[in-house]
Amino acid sequence: MDNLTHSLVGALIGQAGLKKKTGLAMPALIIGANLPDVDAACLFWLEGVEHLGFRRGITHGPPALLLLPLILAGLLYGYDRWQASRGKRPADRLPVSFKWLFLLSFIGCLTHPALDWLNVYGIRLLEPFSSQWFYGDTLFIIDLWLWALLGFATWFSLRREKKGGEWQKPAQISLTVASLYIAFQGLLTGAAEREVTESPTGTDIVIASPPPFWSWERDMITGGNGLYTLNGDTTFPGVPLDRCDLEAAREADSEVDAFLFWSRTPYIVPKEDGTLWLQDARFSDPRASGRFEVRLPGDVCAGVKTEPTE
Repeated sequence: MDNLTHSLVGALIGQAGLKKKTGLAMPALIIGANLPDVDAACLFWLEGVEHLGFRRGITHGPPALLLLPLILAGLLYGYDRWQASRGKRPADRLPVSFKWLFLLSFIGCLTHPALDWLNVYGIRLLEPFSSQWFYGDTLFIIDLWLWALLGFATWFSLRREKKGGEWQKPAQISLTVASLYIAFQGLLTGAAEREVTESPTGTDIVIASPPPFWSWERDMITGGNGLYTLNGDTTFPGVPLDRCDLEAAREADSEVDAFLFWSRTPYIVPKEDGTLWLQDARFSDPRASGRFEVRLPGDVCAGVKTEPTE
């Protein structure tokens, strides 16, 4: 999920009452909820789409979910001691407990892969023990309805707290409603995918992908072998994968290797200039496909014309 959603979930957990456990609880929860995305730093050293094969992996797996909270708790604890030594520690800050800082950082970190699992992008939950991708197909990466619910609840709870009213209950209710909303979206996905797989024309791959705005609808991706349809009537322009030596392409190009490692529904598109491109049916929207594609060597697909068209 996007980092605003992660941050709002961390903030609401704090507003639900956990921020009273220790000083600096809110930074522990909010930063912790975003901390696994430290892997975004790979953009500084990886080329092109190589980051697709690195993201949502090692920093989202079990060892990192223990180590990252430990580091965060240590930094926050040290920051509190540093402020105290300089006489600049806020007088109204609660006493800081390293144990609670670690536990809250750990809780925040756990919410991150739980939310990331919910969309079609996927996550490698067991890295480094296994590189298997897991997919929830439940929410779009940015869910505006979830934004509205979590954002309003955070504002309302903080406003209540400032005025001396009951501020924990609104946060608790909103987290419950958000959980019910997510569960409902999961039921919609399950029903949509079963409708296809139980039909006489069931296909190799069935993905019920939530759209950006109308979260109660589903874009159905079906197919296999590099040929897919969207909602059963739109064929992606493609070349069957078995006509192409993708293993040779992977060995020759690290970007192709990373893309195929990440891709769930890869297909090959011959473009008008004669080049061949790997894309993914989950991100076929023209506004997104440019960030989720990689060029193939021109000689990897037997019998496919790759010269520029007149």
